[in-house]
Amino acid sequence: MKPAEEEVLQKGYDGELMRRLLAYVAPYKLQVAAGVTLLICASALVTVGPWLTQLAIDGAIPEGDTDLLALLALGYLGAAVGAFALEYAQGLLTTWLGQSVMYDMRREVFKKLQNLDLKYYDKTPVGRLMTRITSDVETLNELLSSGLVTVFGDLFTLFFIFGFMLVMDWKLALVTFAVLPFVGYAVFLFRARIRDAYRDIRKRVSALNSFLHERFTGMRIVQLFNREHAEQARHAELDGDYLAAHLRSIRYYALFFPVIEVFTATALALVIWSGGARVLEGTLTVGIIAAFLQYARRFFRPIQDLSEKYNLLQGAMASSERIFALLDEEAEIVDPEDPVELPAETRGEIEFRNVSFAYGKRDDEWDWVLRDVSFHVRAGEKVAIVGHTGAGKTTIINLLMRFYDVQEGQILLDGVCIRELRLDQLRQRVGLVLQDVFLFSESIEYNLRLGSSEIGPDVVRAAAERVGASPFIERLENGYDQALGERGISLSVGERQLISFARALVFDPPILVLDEATSSVDSEIEEKIERATDEVMKGRTSIVIAHRLSTVVNADRILVMHRGALREQGTHAELLEAGGLYARLHELQFAPAV
Repeated sequence: MKPAEEEVLQKGYDGELMRRLLAYVAPYKLQVAAGVTLLICASALVTVGPWLTQLAIDGAIPEGDTDLLALLALGYLGAAVGAFALEYAQGLLTTWLGQSVMYDMRREVFKKLQNLDLKYYDKTPVGRLMTRITSDVETLNELLSSGLVTVFGDLFTLFFIFGFMLVMDWKLALVTFAVLPFVGYAVFLFRARIRDAYRDIRKRVSALNSFLHERFTGMRIVQLFNREHAEQARHAELDGDYLAAHLRSIRYYALFFPVIEVFTATALALVIWSGGARVLEGTLTVGIIAAFLQYARRFFRPIQDLSEKYNLLQGAMASSERIFALLDEEAEIVDPEDPVELPAETRGEIEFRNVSFAYGKRDDEWDWVLRDVSFHVRAGEKVAIVGHTGAGKTTIINLLMRFYDVQEGQILLDGVCIRELRLDQLRQRVGLVLQDVFLFSESIEYNLRLGSSEIGPDVVRAAAERVGASPFIERLENGYDQALGERGISLSVGERQLISFARALVFDPPILVLDEATSSVDSEIEEKIERATDEVMKGRTSIVIAHRLSTVVNADRILVMHRGALREQGTHAELLEAGGLYARLHELQFAPAV
């Protein structure tokens, strides 16, 4: 299967994509109508100047009528000023229109990204998504701001000039238009070349964005393993491809515009040659030739503009195809049509009933991560889950939070299948503390309550105190208002863990889940967390996933996972006495060093 960046639009124009794009413009139809009206008026004024020139040369100057000459000169100036004012107003209006539409689209794309399943992010690079919501949306903005509406201006300008030239002298008009077939062929060649070049640019910039996002995020690894020179070489290669694609498009433009200028000069030469001969014959006036010279130059300018607009259209079609493909992504994990409402006081009883799950298929068969797993966690019980890496421990938590849906079996909360619950109702009842802590770059207080206006500062501080985070927070320069670096880089690993733990407590969930929450902290901080959790877990259902068995010896029950199956369960003492998998894990961890 091709990567998404290589899937290019085969047609220069796609009516269905354009209809969907115009749907975003529909709420602003009055502004569009006003913009088109301004363009029509400006296009009409553009044609006035050459006509006034013809009147001055053929009428006012030969007759020595200075008053008429002054009036024509003022009319020429007024038409130019009027065209400037109309184009200025139209420019402001269409730019506002483009920005407003892009504001709406960016919000819709971000909302969509917020609601897509986690497995979509598993297969889609973040850099590619950043390209969608920034570069691709901006391309559509360029089309709407300086392309879609202004096309009408170019078309009306051509229409008015064409009409004035035919009315003035249709024979000379036909001579002027003799170069149009050659212009059309040049535009056709340019259009095909620039379309391919633009597609290549979009593909290269997306690849470059993905590379940069990964390397900046993983800068510690790059520096740790001395990969700076290798990554610079890879960046130079990608950047070189991007540069080459841009230079290719620039070469086409550098060739196209001089070609059009040559055809414009040819048309002017034909006007001078044919018109001059007729002036000598006495069948044409000098004023008409002067007007035609101005009209001819103005006639070919919109043709150049329309070629550029076609390039914008090409980019917009490719960008809109990618954006709408994202918007068309269907989330599989959604709220049920007729959800069951849990009571405000959740007991916190959890049951896995014959659950089997796979993240994907291998050779058209499910690659099972969990196989027929069944267990029951009573309300208020503290249950630990242990096992080797890859045994399926974290997957159990992902399924409980309904980040993924099971292929077989059921998961129940207080006797209700979680598929029958609203996602927000399910997830607000579970506090999750992960091993890999994610913190936003905003203040500590924001990270603790995640911007919720329903949580006051007293609740935030109380949670921080209960987990032992308040001492180091209060030592910071700005305390709870201290802004963190990206992903909380200004804090130590242990401090980030404490912040994450306090964040879970701030929302006061009836169920608390710790996924390797103390695996990256030192003994002192781990002791602080354990003292806090002993008190916090009273009256709550708690699930603790851990590699270090020392952290789960006091659990009410321990579940032992092995290769996706639940192999043993019992208390610490019972499992040691049984001499099974748990006993061997315990022996491996606590065996004396030789």
